[in-house]
Amino acid sequence: MSERRGRSDRPRPCNTRESEKIVGSRIITQQHVEFISKWIDRLEIADQLIPSYEFKLLFTGSRDGLDRDKFHEICDNKLRTVTIVKAKGSNEILGGYNPLEWKSNGSYGITKDSFIFSFNCDRINNYILSRIMNENNAIKNNFYHGPSFGENDLVIWSSSFGNYCIRSSYLKPIRQTKNKFIVEECEVFQIIHNEPIDSNN
Repeated sequence: MSERRGRSDRPRPCNTRESEKIVGSRIITQQHVEFISKWIDRLEIADQLIPSYEFKLLFTGSRDGLDRDKFHEICDNKLRTVTIVKAKGSNEILGGYNPLEWKSNGSYGITKDSFIFSFNCDRINNYILSRIMNENNAIKNNFYHGPSFGENDLVIWSSSFGNYCIRSSYLKPIRQTKNKFIVEECEVFQIIHNEPIDSNN
């Protein structure tokens, strides 16, 4: 099924002002960054966050191509990444945090610190956070996939087919349906820890 668009092929943005978007992203805002940073630090949303993370854009489908080969070329061997996916034709933002390196060797990355999540574009406080349950299957490293988490919890094959979320290795499903979806945009950020500046020096 084709979709009529305007003159631009840019993904339809969520209901946020352009000034709120973080540099380089077509999907997330500074508020999303704050939520994800707190989850990395295992804080509650109401907790105060001392800014310490830089989200460095590594890969974006609209620039690099929504292609698994390109994803692995750019993102393999990179530590601490956040994947952000905009599902086409919906108000869903899906994603996951991988504290390990991405690989293409068919292995599973083992970690207790990964998580997956979803946001509603229209209401950022309407989110689902799902932490790893079976840490032996936390990260799916497969040359034939793009960024994928768990056995089936968030699996990205390509832009147009085969992408799905079926709870298996994480605590909660992040979608209300098991139906496959089309990726409108995909972004991968590397999380860089910035040491706080010592005001006494």
